Amino acid sequence: MEPETENAADWAAWHGAYDDPESNLSRRLATVRERIREVLDGAPPGPLRAVSLCAGEGRDLIGVLADHPRRGDVTARLVELDEGLTSSARAAAAAAGLDGIEVVTRDASWTGAYAGAVPAWLVLACGIFGNVTEADIERTIGMLPRLCGPGAHVIWTRNRREPDMVPQIGRWFEEHGFEERWLSPSEDGHCVGVHRFAGEPVPLGDDVRMFEFIGYYNIWTDEPAPAERRQEDRT
Repeated sequence: MEPETENAADWAAWHGAYDDPESNLSRRLATVRERIREVLDGAPPGPLRAVSLCAGEGRDLIGVLADHPRRGDVTARLVELDEGLTSSARAAAAAAGLDGIEVVTRDASWTGAYAGAVPAWLVLACGIFGNVTEADIERTIGMLPRLCGPGAHVIWTRNRREPDMVPQIGRWFEEHGFEERWLSPSEDGHCVGVHRFAGEPVPLGDDVRMFEFIGYYNIWTDEPAPAERRQEDRT
C-alpha cells in the first residue's frame, strides 16, 4: 500500500504488525488467505490470472500460492508503490518458487498498471476501502469490471468503524454486476468480502485513476498521526 504522510520506515514498521498473531492485521490476513484458497479451490481448470491492488508485501496471495495445488496455473501481477515492499514481495515469491508472480513498483490507483494482466479471475482489493473517500470507494468498484473476466472474484476489506460502510459497499458491488459470495461476521471489527462478477467484462481502456490513497488516519481524524497510532489496523 501507498504511505500516508509517514516516511518509508514508518510504513514498513506498520506492515510488521502482520508478524504479531494477535494483531488485527494478522487476523485479517488469515481470513483473506482462507478466502483466496477457497476461490482457487473452486476455479475452473487451466490458466488463471490474478491482480492485487496496493499489494504491499504480497503476503496474502504469495502465502496461499506457496503450497496450493493450483500454484502452477496462476500468473499474477502485484502492484505496489513502495519500493521496499515490492522488494520484499519479489523475494518472497522467489523463495516460494512462484515464477508466475510479477511484482511491479507503480501507483496501483491507475488502471494502466494492469495492462497485459487483465481480465483476471481473481482481483485483490485489500487495504484500500478504509484509506480512500466514500466517493472513491464507489468509483473503484465501478471500475472493477475493467479488471475482471467472466465469473471473476473480488476479495476486499474494510473496517467496521461507524458509520459502517459495508452495507453500502455491498450495494455498490451489486449495482455494478457483482454477486455477494461471502462476508466476515460483523463482530470481527473488520470486514473481508468476496464478490463474484456476474456482468459483462469491460475493456481496460485508457489509463484512468480509480482512487486517491488518502490514508486511514487522515480520513478518521484531522490531527497529525502520532507514532503509536501508525501501527494500528488501517483496513
